[in-house]
Amino acid sequence: MKVLTLDHDQVTDLLTMGDCIAVMEQCLLAVTDGAIHNPLRMIVRPPGAFGLLGLMPAYLGGEGAVFGVKTVCVFPGNPAIGKDTHQGAVLLFSGETGEPLAVMNASAITAIRTAAVSAVATRALARPQSTVVAIIGAGVQARAHLAAMAEVLGVERVRVAGRDPERLRTMVDEMAAAYAFGVEAAESPEAAVRDADVVVTVTSSPTPVIDRRWIAPGTHINAVGSSIATAHEIDPATMAAARLFVDRGESTVNESGDYLNALAAGAISGPDHIVAELGEVLAGRSRGRRSDDEITLFESLGLAAEDLAAARHLLDVATTTGIGTWVSL
Repeated sequence: MKVLTLDHDQVTDLLTMGDCIAVMEQCLLAVTDGAIHNPLRMIVRPPGAFGLLGLMPAYLGGEGAVFGVKTVCVFPGNPAIGKDTHQGAVLLFSGETGEPLAVMNASAITAIRTAAVSAVATRALARPQSTVVAIIGAGVQARAHLAAMAEVLGVERVRVAGRDPERLRTMVDEMAAAYAFGVEAAESPEAAVRDADVVVTVTSSPTPVIDRRWIAPGTHINAVGSSIATAHEIDPATMAAARLFVDRGESTVNESGDYLNALAAGAISGPDHIVAELGEVLAGRSRGRRSDDEITLFESLGLAAEDLAAARHLLDVATTTGIGTWVSL
């Protein structure tokens, strides 16, 4: 059998941010409607290991049915040596015969589809007149999210905060050269966040990186880094004050460090604090933002369904364009 392989650069070339935003919107609708089977992820965290292994399976039925699984290692120390924290592969299998169809670089897919989901949330929940964006984090996801925000907002200014001054300066210089709007380094997360219209947190922090007192009325927050129970980016007071939207309810109550931390602190009462899944808002079954003054928060866990949808799209584009390498297996 012939199997498609796509490396990092090929994925980046084929999966444009604009296309991925459209694919993720349809994916989130399918998740809410139950059209994609998306079990909870499995985390392998051996004692003494430098990182962890995540296994994220999903299934899309119907015509052209496919199984997909992302096998991804998360190594928080990688940025210090110039590598992405996420390393792995997305695998596709035929839903009719089980034969392998594709092996794709997971780092590139994860970066693009995660930012694209945040773009979908921002378009649905942020004030349309939002122009000032704050990004907490200066790694791969920060770069991808800046591109995603530029797709859905009339961005005029971006403030970026990060722990490593050298990495922060490198990112800001690169992004300032790439975009017509202003991109600047903030002295602190507080300096970045105050008076921002949209806040994006893309860190692996075990403790909150923002404070409710910094958040202006009407702010929309995309909380992206807390995809496991031990990671916390959002303080309990902000979780309590915001109208909370999620990619998937079951994933949030089982896996989100932000949610679980706020629950343990008594700041929120439980699953009833979740207003809706983003797919429900997109389908018109739940109301998103109700006023210009309320704070909205999208908790992004990252779903196997999103990896599956991105990989399925990539398979179609690669087949059409002839980009990629086909190998016998």
